[in-house]
Amino acid sequence: MNFFEKILHFLDVQMSTPLPYGWFHLLMLALIISFTIFLVIKYRNANDKTVKRILLTFSLIMITLEIYKQLNFSYNGLTDTWDYQWYAFPFQFCSVPMYVMLIASLVKKGKVENALYAFLGTYTLFAGMAVMLYPNDVFVTTVGINLQTMVHHGLMMVVGIYMLASKRVPLTIKSVLKASIIFSIIFLMAIAMNYTAHFAGLTETFNMFFVSPYFGTHLPVLSLIYPLVPYIVYLFIYTFGFTLVSYIVILIAKLFSILFKKIYLIIKR
Repeated sequence: MNFFEKILHFLDVQMSTPLPYGWFHLLMLALIISFTIFLVIKYRNANDKTVKRILLTFSLIMITLEIYKQLNFSYNGLTDTWDYQWYAFPFQFCSVPMYVMLIASLVKKGKVENALYAFLGTYTLFAGMAVMLYPNDVFVTTVGINLQTMVHHGLMMVVGIYMLASKRVPLTIKSVLKASIIFSIIFLMAIAMNYTAHFAGLTETFNMFFVSPYFGTHLPVLSLIYPLVPYIVYLFIYTFGFTLVSYIVILIAKLFSILFKKIYLIIKR
């Protein structure tokens, strides 16, 4: 075991698998909510340069923790062996936001930036909040991995809410349409990667976005639909469902915006 492997072994600290809404989950949820409130209050009216710095910082944090996760999953300290876990390849739906944040922090102001921001304020917000409120099977016995998944999905939720609260994403259906362009691109990339892995002879589970025709899915609701319909129909339901939920996110955000305005007017009187 070399020095680098000793570090990985040291970081592989174990704990009892956290339970949904147990002390660990509630603690992380409280920290994420508190940080979201802080960010919105302090940087709601931040200029473009500051917003890009925030996105760059968050993306680098997420990417760094993702690298740790990949290394942790690949190295077995007990047997001192390496074996890459292809099922954990970082291009699942919840992995993509860290790349989108990075690109959004680097592109110039314009249509591409607007579409990326819209994706963060809709699809990303939904995915991050879904995991934070319903962690299901994301928790394991490794402390570092549990922290990584909470920080990763927590920052997805933080950025999504910040994009909406700072009015970087207009609360209109146009935002969903712009976001759907980004979703369509990465969705097609995931499908292409699944087929490529299969025809390249990879025998391990490789199921990006859980839409591979060669493996099932464990996602709620979709796992029930997958075996009952043709593959192309499943893809349509998948894309329609995610886009519909993203539109619902905009509607809920619009409702909150109206309520906050009414409350503000009442207080002002």
